[in-house]
Amino acid sequence: MNKNLILWSVTVALGGLLFGMDVANISGAEQRIQHLWNLSDLLHGTAIAMALYGTIIGAAGGSIPANRFGRKKTLIVIGFVFLISALGSAMANDVYTFMAFRFLGGLSIGASSVVAPVYISEIAPPQHRGKMGIAFQLNVVCGILLAYFFNYLLQGVGGDNDWRYMLGLIAVPSLFFSVMMFFTPESPRWLLLHQNNETEARKVFERSGANADQLIHEIKHTHKTQKEFLFSKKFARPLLLAFLLSFFNQLSGINAIIYFAPRVFEMAGLAKSAAFLSSAGIGIANFLFTILGWYLIDRSGRRTLMFIGSIGYIVSLSLTALAFAGYIHGGITWFVFLFIAAHAVGQGSVIWVFISEIFPNSVRAAGTSFGSLTHWFFAALISQTFTYFANKIGGAYIFGFFAVMMVFQLIYVWKLMPETKGVALEDMESSMVLH
Repeated sequence: MNKNLILWSVTVALGGLLFGMDVANISGAEQRIQHLWNLSDLLHGTAIAMALYGTIIGAAGGSIPANRFGRKKTLIVIGFVFLISALGSAMANDVYTFMAFRFLGGLSIGASSVVAPVYISEIAPPQHRGKMGIAFQLNVVCGILLAYFFNYLLQGVGGDNDWRYMLGLIAVPSLFFSVMMFFTPESPRWLLLHQNNETEARKVFERSGANADQLIHEIKHTHKTQKEFLFSKKFARPLLLAFLLSFFNQLSGINAIIYFAPRVFEMAGLAKSAAFLSSAGIGIANFLFTILGWYLIDRSGRRTLMFIGSIGYIVSLSLTALAFAGYIHGGITWFVFLFIAAHAVGQGSVIWVFISEIFPNSVRAAGTSFGSLTHWFFAALISQTFTYFANKIGGAYIFGFFAVMMVFQLIYVWKLMPETKGVALEDMESSMVLH
């Protein structure tokens, strides 16, 4: 694969590193914050979920600046907003200031989950699009791993203010990401379709090692001159696929684990220090099995990985529920690791690749925005309610519910989900996979 393509995709995928660090570092701070400001379960859930409410708006609106100003400029701004959010959250002196800066960070998370996968899908050749798309998810899990690792190391640093260091740490990679984006070219498909700038698009395609003449001809041939409405009947199929994939992603309970990992392990009887260390183990398992997904996605395909992940979800969540119910003694830590492995090789590897590739050029950013919006809406709902239900009904019912939802995901993969491996973006709409 062309070295420029590798460099560009890795740089853009660093947005995923910020994404992962931001969603995971709160796990080390959330209990400290609740005690510091004496928050009720409802207000505490709101404070933790506030970033996710921001992601809903960021995901819903992420396609607007990406289409108007370009993928590159939007990603540069996203990095700087991450920087401001990290510093503001770390220095907050009351819960409402904290929530405001967390909301700002959420806007960036939501937008990055739209724009970065779209950019990567638009520069990637069909035979490598899966691997390049997973570069974003691989950075997400690297960010999660780093956040858990530093949360463990920073325990007690600054006394009761250790959570400020955990949250402020993300400022460093945020600045690095924005600076690196200045040296990354604009998406050639955006240049061609939104700016009618064939000269610059040709330069980028040539630098990527692609056949510029052939690609430009194919893009122009499939481009619709009139604007198309995403929520029209012709796009019903990809909309349904994106909605259900995003819906099931969160109804697996993945963000309940990522956001509240130490709390979950403490619910299972682990001491606080051991709970933090086990949370770091989640990051390691997530990273290793995402690499496996990266290896398999363009070999075995998206659908195969989803079958593997769905079955792994059902087994691991069922075992976790039984352990919390007392039918199995011990082993919850390993069951959670199995759950993370199933997620990493399945949904974690597939979601951002699949959603960004199933929509045609004319509505790709808007369609990816819709899928991301669905994902973050249900992520916010789960995070807002998890603490309440954990205290009211316990882990057995919560994880049992997640297991049942994954049975429905397995049916979705079996009956509805097409295989998009190796299909060119310009051929996706006419291909039988979406009909």
